[in-house]
Amino acid sequence: MSTLKLDDFLPYRLSLASNAVSDAVATAYRKLFGLRIPEWRLVTVLAEGGAMSQQALCGRTRMDKVTVSRAAIALAERGLIARAANPDDQRSHLLTLTLDGIALYEQVAPKALELERRMFDVFSPAEREQLLAMLKRVEAAAGGLDDDR
Repeated sequence: MSTLKLDDFLPYRLSLASNAVSDAVATAYRKLFGLRIPEWRLVTVLAEGGAMSQQALCGRTRMDKVTVSRAAIALAERGLIARAANPDDQRSHLLTLTLDGIALYEQVAPKALELERRMFDVFSPAEREQLLAMLKRVEAAAGGLDDDR
């Protein structure tokens, strides 16, 4: 029988690493821009992909409906996103960045890249590429587990 050693259990180590990175990023975004991680994710996804419904944002960010809704409300209250009727689905709205939202993204994106650089500078460019490829494979494998349930 195998013995589980938590410190060597890959899902646990991945969770610890993810939490450490997320905490560092959250602290930086909160201090610099007054943003929580879900809000920053919405701003970034909307900047990259244009107008989207909240359902599409849930899929793209892998955040639940409540988290996306709260982030959208907070961003709308700050005037960073706007809601418009969805011509393809009258039951939903499309969210888009306002000019202020675009300006915020243009300020935050370079800071995010700098934070990433500082955090992952301990790896060579080849190691960073390899880590990214492995993380994508882990995500795909985890998604396959969802199909098995």
